[in-house]
Amino acid sequence: MGNIEVESSRQIKLGALVSYIGIIINIVAGLLYTPWMINQIGQDNFGLYTLATSLISIFLIDFGLGAAVSRFVSKYVSENDQDSINNMLGITYKIYIIIDLILLLSLIVVYFNLDMIYKELTPSELTRFETVYIIAAMFSVISFPFITLNGILTSYEKFIQLKICDLFQKLLSIILITLALLNGYGLYALVAANAVSGLIIILIKLIIIKRGTTININLKYSSKGMVKDILSFSIWSTVVSVAQRLIFNITPSILGSISGSVSIALFGIASALEGYVYTIANAINGLFLPRVTRLITRDNSSSNLLQLMIKVGRIQLLIIGLIAIGFITVGSDFIVLWVGEEYLLSYYSAILLILPSIIYLPQQIGNTAIVALNKMKLQAYVFLVMSVINITLSVILSIYWGVLGASLAIFISYNIRNIGMNLIYHKVINLNMVTFFKECHIKLMVPLFISLMMGLIVNLLLPNISWLYLMLKVFYVVITYLIIMWLFAMNSYEKNLLKSVIKKMILKIY
Repeated sequence: MGNIEVESSRQIKLGALVSYIGIIINIVAGLLYTPWMINQIGQDNFGLYTLATSLISIFLIDFGLGAAVSRFVSKYVSENDQDSINNMLGITYKIYIIIDLILLLSLIVVYFNLDMIYKELTPSELTRFETVYIIAAMFSVISFPFITLNGILTSYEKFIQLKICDLFQKLLSIILITLALLNGYGLYALVAANAVSGLIIILIKLIIIKRGTTININLKYSSKGMVKDILSFSIWSTVVSVAQRLIFNITPSILGSISGSVSIALFGIASALEGYVYTIANAINGLFLPRVTRLITRDNSSSNLLQLMIKVGRIQLLIIGLIAIGFITVGSDFIVLWVGEEYLLSYYSAILLILPSIIYLPQQIGNTAIVALNKMKLQAYVFLVMSVINITLSVILSIYWGVLGASLAIFISYNIRNIGMNLIYHKVINLNMVTFFKECHIKLMVPLFISLMMGLIVNLLLPNISWLYLMLKVFYVVITYLIIMWLFAMNSYEKNLLKSVIKKMILKIY
């Protein structure tokens, strides 16, 4: 048991490290690589590529089966029940194959109606779009059943391998696309390079699972009871996923019908910034499902689960606190330098989108416990209420305040979600949320406030807007934040963790 927990901690730490490296690469690619790629293939071709991928992504909902695989395999691994793992995966793959056939038929029907759906495309653009669509659709149909691979690797706590695969796929895709574009192959090579890198990573993950686990999928197995368990879990997981997507996917349409294209552009910048914050803070959350499942399955101890939630929650809050304070203090300068002063409203919009994360993201161990305990139905109800409130308020507030009104609607609905989820954690999962807030938010509140004030003061003393001044301000905010947190907020475990990270970074440099 001790060896399992030691290896689990090692996998989580290194998996998180690789995750953050991947996030940095994604951000750099978004800021530097994407503009170069658009320049190489042209804005119209990039629009066709974006259109094809966004259209196909509408069909690529795994209906919660990926989450079901993670949940049930983690449970059976903790119980050392290999037969149930093999049987469950056999049933899941048969469900995936059925969905994949429906997906294939749907994509074929859409293909033969592309000229009716996209009447605004010229004949030349339509011809190119059809080719791009075929390449992307073929990859989607082939790769769809392998969505389960991530869930399997997570359940067996192969976090390092999983995160390295994700990182390698991103790097491989960039390398292949760069080589293709430099050699003048253009749009089709761009789509093909993404598909090839995806297929290579699928093959690598299959090899890792074959060599690193004892899985032997039993496609002959059938059980109505297990099918019912899987579908009952996956249905509610799908509701949660769709409700969450509705927040940011529907807002541009609301703004487009009420406030105009300028508001959509402003919201696009704000939502992209919120997405970076969420990705950075959420990098390690999925890594804890197996450990949470073990705690629930083996000792059913809510006190141990609460201690893990506090331990991880404080680290998450320290990370989110730095990001939030950094953005509040220098975010307006960054937006002006990055996209121009006309996008300054995006700064205030992004703050409204980011602030609820200070409560929500540090509590993700509780969210993981909901998955492990199969209480997704309750979470789905909360998210449905959140979505309805968001849509209603967005329509009303956007009329008066445009992008700020839509962002305020999300801010309100997100905080209602926070209240609902905390009630579930406290009353259903039996986690003492009063203790959690006392140990996390209340103990860190004063140091966070001091850090924010120090950041705002330097921003007032250095009002100049330039990349040099921005870098100086960022450096000051980070150093000041770390010093204040070290002196007044961090406990011994967090200090040792920070020292070990800095030590590893220094060793890698030298």
